[in-house]
Amino acid sequence: MADGPDDGEFYLRYYVGHKGKFGHEFLEFEFRPDGKLRYANNSNYKNDTMIRKEVFLTPAALRECRRIVADSEIMKEDDNNWPEPDRVGRQELEIVIGNEHISFTTSKIGSLMDVQTSKDPEGLRVFYYLVQDLKCFVFSLISLHFKIKPI
Repeated sequence: MADGPDDGEFYLRYYVGHKGKFGHEFLEFEFRPDGKLRYANNSNYKNDTMIRKEVFLTPAALRECRRIVADSEIMKEDDNNWPEPDRVGRQELEIVIGNEHISFTTSKIGSLMDVQTSKDPEGLRVFYYLVQDLKCFVFSLISLHFKIKPI
């Protein structure tokens, strides 16, 4: 792995979604090397519309995302024994840190029971908790930047 938190390129993309009764519903975000955070959430439930947000992050925010990923040690994992995407949905996580590039694909995880009963509970647990941390981080950044209109 890279020597320090600022060594080399950093890119991350996460997608979770499915195609069903309400069409293609998904959540996706990506951290780009230039500092841009792109976020999209598409739900057609009750004729909801797609939400798209873009914001440029400070170098400190990008370093924090990189630190979260590095601390998780996800780059050591392998998705060969993780559940394959199915009709319930799929998750994708792509990460570039320095010269390392990794891409994961698995089914949606409904609960920790799905993780514990998988063929690779330790690896899938790392993925599961990293995704939870990244979602919290992204939602925090989006809500800090964009005012939410009260109902």
